Amino acid sequence: MRLERLNYDKIKIFLTTDDLHDRGLTKEDLWKDSLKVHQLFRDMMNEASVELGFEAHGPIAVEVYSLHAQGMVIIVTNSKDSDDLDDDFSDDYIEMQVKVDESFDVIYEFESFEAIIQLSHYLYHQDILDGMVVYFQERYYLLLSDDQPMNIDNLVAILAEYGSPSTLTVHRLKEYGKVIMQNDAIEQIYNHFWLKNRER
Repeated sequence: MRLERLNYDKIKIFLTTDDLHDRGLTKEDLWKDSLKVHQLFRDMMNEASVELGFEAHGPIAVEVYSLHAQGMVIIVTNSKDSDDLDDDFSDDYIEMQVKVDESFDVIYEFESFEAIIQLSHYLYHQDILDGMVVYFQERYYLLLSDDQPMNIDNLVAILAEYGSPSTLTVHRLKEYGKVIMQNDAIEQIYNHFWLKNRER
């Protein structure tokens, strides 16, 4: 489980399929209202409190994104300050508004282009040459098709070492971001940054 604070009242939680498996859950279970799911959410909120100082009280919005072969990304937002709540509610009261979405694209975000350069060295030697790179809101995004010579679970594990799974859609990135490399991004980056250096 990986947690990241997005702003004062919003956090992002990334759960791998292994995280779910360890808790005896599948992706499909998250759409159900079960005790295991409630326990998972409590664990996530406890960890967010300890690691990030994020306290979820009262009404919160929960967006759950199922990422193709990558696990889940959960965005939790405090809708109001807890001071606005009626006195009838205890501190343990949480009202969740849940929105569910599913993405079949493999999209990872990176804090620097250097991370994609480092990643390209590994992917190139695994015969992964395609990809698109987009710059959006001070981050770089790598979009890959899920039709790769490498097992998708192994691919996701490598991507996660260099970046984070993104909940943004291809359409949003193309519309609002700046496309730096449209096609064959991994091959281009490898040839430019690794082959040229070796030839010097």
